[in-house]
Amino acid sequence: PVTPQVSPPSLGSLTLPPPFFFLQETNEQKLFKIASELLQTEKAYVARLNLLDQEFCSKLMDEANKGTFPVDVVKNIFSNISSINAFHSQFLLPDLEKRMGEWSSKPRIGDILQKLTPFLKMYAEYVKNFDKAMELLKQWTDRSPQFKAIIQEIQIQEVCGSLTLQHHMLEPVQRVPRYEMLLKDYLKKLPQDDPDRQDAEKSLQIIATAATHSNSAIRKSENLKKLLEIYEMLGEEEDIVHPSNEFIKEGHILKLAARNTSAMERYLFLFNNMLLYCVPKFSLGGPKYTVRTRIGIDGIRVLETTNEDYPHTFQVSGKERTLELQASSEQDKADWITVGAYRSVSRQHFTLTSIVDTDFCAVIEYVFIEMQKAELGKRAPRWIRDNEVTMCMKCKEPFNALTRRRHHCRACGYVVCWKCSDNKAPLEYDSNKMNKVCRDCFSILTGEQVTEGKKKGILEIEAAQFSGSSIMCGFLQYCEKNKPWQKVWCVIPEKECLVLYLYGAPQDVKAQCTIPLLGYTVDDSARTADTPASFRLSQSKSVHNFAAETEELKQRWLKVIRVAVTGEMPECPQTNDSNTNMMDNNNTQEAAADNVNVGFSLTITTKKTKRSRDQTTWNQT
Repeated sequence: PVTPQVSPPSLGSLTLPPPFFFLQETNEQKLFKIASELLQTEKAYVARLNLLDQEFCSKLMDEANKGTFPVDVVKNIFSNISSINAFHSQFLLPDLEKRMGEWSSKPRIGDILQKLTPFLKMYAEYVKNFDKAMELLKQWTDRSPQFKAIIQEIQIQEVCGSLTLQHHMLEPVQRVPRYEMLLKDYLKKLPQDDPDRQDAEKSLQIIATAATHSNSAIRKSENLKKLLEIYEMLGEEEDIVHPSNEFIKEGHILKLAARNTSAMERYLFLFNNMLLYCVPKFSLGGPKYTVRTRIGIDGIRVLETTNEDYPHTFQVSGKERTLELQASSEQDKADWITVGAYRSVSRQHFTLTSIVDTDFCAVIEYVFIEMQKAELGKRAPRWIRDNEVTMCMKCKEPFNALTRRRHHCRACGYVVCWKCSDNKAPLEYDSNKMNKVCRDCFSILTGEQVTEGKKKGILEIEAAQFSGSSIMCGFLQYCEKNKPWQKVWCVIPEKECLVLYLYGAPQDVKAQCTIPLLGYTVDDSARTADTPASFRLSQSKSVHNFAAETEELKQRWLKVIRVAVTGEMPECPQTNDSNTNMMDNNNTQEAAADNVNVGFSLTITTKKTKRSRDQTTWNQT
């Protein structure tokens, strides 16, 4: 049979060798390949410059000229992008296209790239302004809805390739090093006696110098590109795209639950100034995460722990939260612990402390002691798990499901019973909100000692205790809804001047109810069915009816209550004997014994303070 003749493929005007020699490219073919790559990348680059100049910059400038936002903002963001675009689209790209068309007669690019060197100053200006441009872009995207809408409208177009404006603005920063790389590769293949060598070496020398000056900006641009990727992975909700933020490490992790031993899949993003603790969420368009906690690097600690059920565990303790995590391997665990130990970025330093101890309880004890010394309430504690203890860690009483259940102290993380956690204190790590704390932490945080026994409720305050230091007190008739009228002892204390306490008698140890006066409406208009000297306090569907023995006494009460319902502190009535003045003659006999007892008690106390200590027994008698 006759074998058909196959013509070798051609590339431009060059004839390539037969297929079985195709892997052995000639030096001329390699040079042509580099020149072709330069042309193709230049076309793509010019398209990106045109997008920045004619789409983003032009449309934002048109809106700025309407006065929506300052024109200078647009100018400072895009700097000299118009000049860069004009040079490449009108001069460099046409020259490269022309040269590639006549490559067979003029196989050289050094002379063309040499024309680029005088214009490298434009890139120096653009790179120098890049950080400021990113800050302005973020600032005005947040500040101006019109500014943001224009950018988003362009970004969804096909020409943007699903990339953000920040991504496109990175191109000029990265272009000069790209020229340097291609020229170095070109010179390696270029013969020593080639006529283009002198121009190519001269071009490389100038371009390499410009690329050296841009190295820091390029590192920043690569970091910014990574920040933008993470920003999109987080649903564009976290404010992380900033030149001062530097990405360091990311990875999957397991989080051990605080109350039990279950492990949950999580994801960490570590930056120079924060650690983002994230939860994966389902997405068809690639990995997506929701930030659960942002932990500041300042003061963060990493504790290496030992857990019999879960290997490779370590603890991250920040001011905002404490997490117990499980790495995929011992090496991964070591990487997370030591990742920032010897690194300083953006004037930030990691403060990492590694504590290795086979006794897990000893580690917890160490953490608690350290927090007691300086940081109790300032740093979120690691909660002791419920299944790690069988008794209260304070009073040692065993837990049960009914009468002695488990509670966590929000300051130290210990598991305690309800009696030992019946206190609240403000915690700095939780924005000074009141949190349930154990007895010891309460004493440390507030300086107050907690006495044993049940604390009194809001109603369990003796009437005599309030009556002695009250703004107003006395008997009134009281009726709520359709219930019968009853006589009550009413007190507005000085310490709680916006609350009205209702007791059955002046010496009762527990109030029947309390009425917070703030926001109530006072009505003393006369109605046919009402008793004389009556008035009403109403709020929503709640109505409280009162009646004084005399009109004068009613007016005294109203004077105080009308001030209290507005939220202002009422003044004490200017009378010689407040208790006597707050009761009319009909009340005096009923309360006489109580008043005598109070007066006698005060008299004895006064005498006791004036006499010497050896007369104490006589005074008490």
